[in-house]
Amino acid sequence: MALEVKKLVGGYSQIPVLKNVSFQVEPGELVGLIGLNGAGKSTTINHVIGLLRPFSGEITLNGVNIQKNPVEYKKQIAYVPETPILYDELTLREHIELTINAYSLDHEEAWKNANHLLKTFRLDNKLDWFPANFSKGMKQKVMICCALMTNAKLLIVDEPFYGLDPLAVHDLLELIEEKKKAGTAVLMSTHVLDTAQRYCDRFVLLANGKVRAHGTLDELRQKADRPDESLDDIYLSLARNDQNE
Repeated sequence: MALEVKKLVGGYSQIPVLKNVSFQVEPGELVGLIGLNGAGKSTTINHVIGLLRPFSGEITLNGVNIQKNPVEYKKQIAYVPETPILYDELTLREHIELTINAYSLDHEEAWKNANHLLKTFRLDNKLDWFPANFSKGMKQKVMICCALMTNAKLLIVDEPFYGLDPLAVHDLLELIEEKKKAGTAVLMSTHVLDTAQRYCDRFVLLANGKVRAHGTLDELRQKADRPDESLDDIYLSLARNDQNE
């Protein structure tokens, strides 16, 4: 198994946001991390990428524990944040070079991959542009290119669709499908549940810092006793029940 989160308790202060969160992401599958605002999605992702230290529990990636061996763990991940983070003083070309150096990639092969991605997102003629020249959507595309050009075992994508035009969303989903076929594990946090329903293999539904349900769409329908309903309807039903308990 690629990513395993086991009995994770964590948050930003003394009071835990996450309460015994456990789930897995296997190689070659896309798992959707679903939840309302405040459910714990971003906190979960911040633990998975190593920005937060768990109060208790374990996070391992291909057997490497993030706390015991953070360098080896982080070499295996690529991350696309919800809000693009670029270096104002570096051109797009220099961002690509920085990614190559950070991941110790083969220079020629990495540029071949990068050029394919840049062309897909219509950025191939903007290599000498600085971030100040880019729209929010273009900055997001730069982040996506830098993440997907790596050989990361785990790709983490946080709310990837905001700021992207419909063509870019389609291109991103196709590229994620290619990564899956190559054996990459993908964890995606999103509010866009109709898209998640179409593309994710499994789902982890968070509510109030707990895993309310997890599994395939059919398994979630069975758990909620709603055999024909959409992911959106199932999540809202489970979240309301959770609030009422």
